[in-house]
Amino acid sequence: MAAALLGLAVATVGLLAGVWLVFYGVLSVVGVGHAASVAAVAAAVTLLLVGYLEYRQIETIERVADAERVRRETEPELYGLVTRVATQLDVPVPTVAVSERRAPEALAVGFRPSTVHLVVSRGTLDALDDPAEVEAVVAHELAHVANRDAMVMTVVSLPVVLAEGLRSRVAAAEGSDTTLVVPFLLGVVSTVVWTVGRAITARLSRVRERAADRVAAEVTGSPAALASALERLDRDIAATPGRDLRAASGVSSLSILPLEPAELRKVMLGPDGDREPSYWWLRKRLHALERWLFRTHPPTAERIASLRALERDRR
Repeated sequence: MAAALLGLAVATVGLLAGVWLVFYGVLSVVGVGHAASVAAVAAAVTLLLVGYLEYRQIETIERVADAERVRRETEPELYGLVTRVATQLDVPVPTVAVSERRAPEALAVGFRPSTVHLVVSRGTLDALDDPAEVEAVVAHELAHVANRDAMVMTVVSLPVVLAEGLRSRVAAAEGSDTTLVVPFLLGVVSTVVWTVGRAITARLSRVRERAADRVAAEVTGSPAALASALERLDRDIAATPGRDLRAASGVSSLSILPLEPAELRKVMLGPDGDREPSYWWLRKRLHALERWLFRTHPPTAERIASLRALERDRR
């Protein structure tokens, strides 16, 4: 974790320095006086504006998850379970919201423990017919709250958010060949920082997922229950239609398991479906590289194996 945080600090400094250097270089070429100071102001204004626009556009997770808040009276068993686990972890009882989606979603969102919302889908509740498994999933999500993971990941993702916002806006820039020099250079800087920053935050996210697994296993006293829950949910994700997974993709990185196919889907072309897509071998390798770099969760099989090992150690 220390190495990841150091890497993100370096990426942030790199983004700031890169944007300043682009403005400084251009201003020096055109002969603007006090180029260093003017470039510093321009870089600061640019990044502050991008950060404001990016965070202003973020929708509430409940809306993205298509979830509705439920009352204790309508979901007494779920509320009782959530209250019990929250008490064990010494965190405030979260607001509970349920999504009617069939994709197995489970996530806790909120910058501070006092504002956390626990979102679960009907698909998750239906897949887990053992109350101990539901409890294990809830414990995993509230372990993120106890570990302040939302706050940590929000802070460390700042360079990625800024770089992505700058990159997307630069890509939309139009102008003459001369005015495109600055957007091009800013695009190069932001792409490099975005790639490095996203890879580092993904690694940090995997570490936090493993930590939440351990805390959940300790609180519930049953690593096997969480292992079983992950196994069931993983099977359900594999069986979920692609359109349903695409609808849930907005919360994939936050959910207990990634809501995305493990392999790139191959759609044959041609009138008889007998022609392979162009450069399929390259697309498969790029997909594998992307998953290796930007995977936000450890491989599910590895998580299950670790939990099974914890269960054996308890005997």
